[in-house]
Amino acid sequence: MAVSSQALARLAMALRLRRAERAYLFELAAKRDPDQIANETEHIPTTMLACVEAISSPAHVLDRTWTARVWNAHAERLFVGWLDGQEDRNLLRYIFLHPMAPSLVSDYDNRARRVVAEFRADVSAHISDPPIVRLVEELSTRSELFRRYWHERVVLEREGGERGFNHPKDGYLRFEQVGFALSGRHDLKLVILLAVATGAETAASRV
Repeated sequence: MAVSSQALARLAMALRLRRAERAYLFELAAKRDPDQIANETEHIPTTMLACVEAISSPAHVLDRTWTARVWNAHAERLFVGWLDGQEDRNLLRYIFLHPMAPSLVSDYDNRARRVVAEFRADVSAHISDPPIVRLVEELSTRSELFRRYWHERVVLEREGGERGFNHPKDGYLRFEQVGFALSGRHDLKLVILLAVATGAETAASRV
């Protein structure tokens, strides 16, 4: 018989389990801890803020819904229309609803398809969580492209690799994307974009 998350929470409390023991209990049961969900607030540790600001490449931290919670000045300059103003900070809404995204993101259709597949893989363990459900329903209603890609059900891991941008001020930019899970905050992930020299820049450096 399946045991509910609430029942496991009551058991953990009765047994006075420590944090690590409680986490292990929920991991064994393949359930999400209600306390963990409740503690995923807007608070971001100051050390995390300092680390992101110290990175010399575009860097940002995404939460479970792929909403940017922290970013540095390099990311703010790169992501025109997403991190440089007062717009919505959700990456999916930016890609599928913001008019600037198709011109900024190189190879837009292919990247948009992969973003949806990668998001599905990323949230597969909590795809029934209300914030995820609401986001998918909203995007499916407002974007025919998102709805089509979501129903393709292509399964891909969120991967790194090259990312190209047609920046309105800085021209064509190439980056290698890497991502990191953050210790103690399973709801957050750090994304860093490392600059890759273009062909012209590489040739100039050899002169």
